[in-house]
Amino acid sequence: MTGAIASFSSMAVAGRELSLVHDTFEIMMYRSLVGFLVVALVLTATGGWIQVSTQRLGLHALRNTLHFTGQNLWFYAVAVAPLAQVFALEFTQPLWVILLSPLLLNERLTPLKITAALIGFAGILIVTRPGSAPLSPGLATAAASAIFFAFTTITTKNLTRFASIGCIVFWLTSMQAVLGAIAAGFDGQIALPTAQTAPFLVLVGLAGLLAHFCITNALAIAPATVVIPFDFARLPTIAVVGMILYHEPIDHWVLIGAAIIFSGIFLNIWSESRNSLATVENSSRNT
Repeated sequence: MTGAIASFSSMAVAGRELSLVHDTFEIMMYRSLVGFLVVALVLTATGGWIQVSTQRLGLHALRNTLHFTGQNLWFYAVAVAPLAQVFALEFTQPLWVILLSPLLLNERLTPLKITAALIGFAGILIVTRPGSAPLSPGLATAAASAIFFAFTTITTKNLTRFASIGCIVFWLTSMQAVLGAIAAGFDGQIALPTAQTAPFLVLVGLAGLLAHFCITNALAIAPATVVIPFDFARLPTIAVVGMILYHEPIDHWVLIGAAIIFSGIFLNIWSESRNSLATVENSSRNT
């Protein structure tokens, strides 16, 4: 999880630095190209090309369009809003998954899940404090990116029934490279990498892949109830980074709201882990 925290924080800093030269579409295009090259090399080295298929290509396209939109909103948010606020609102993604899963995955919405969602959204109100000041475009896009990431999570869950991780990541990077090129070139101008931006573009591409790799491995070797609290360390980390690099004050209301958001998420994960354990114990008794 230390690798994931470092990767997400590096990507946020790189995104802000790149926003001075490149728009979000260009950042996504170059990021996806870097990711595509890495994925292609890994598939070649491991003989994994056999995993890549065109089955459910429409679902891949839907998933990657949703993620492309969410990631563009996120890159815009880190460029114009305090980094700690962006990360706090990004943590609401699991709450949106809770609310959307009954509609899109036919999962049951239990009273405990509803409670977790309500706790999380109370935290959102503390972070954004509506009425204290006009809602900034940065906070609005950060909140919207979490919703699109939630849709991405749900479509990814559907895809894992038919496709391997290698296949999903291949279509992710290749499709988003095309989407980025189309969107970036819509105005007829695409800014080329410079000596100053090229390292940040490579960093964004590598950090995105490394972050998801680290989280996946962490979840494979430890329960979610252990991994998620470590993931929450992203918030104080990025708050300190924002203070040091960009002189952003550490807002105690953001930290309090984020802690409440986290408590809602953790409550849901704890209940799911408890239910899974009960299911395993019942199965063992019946065998």
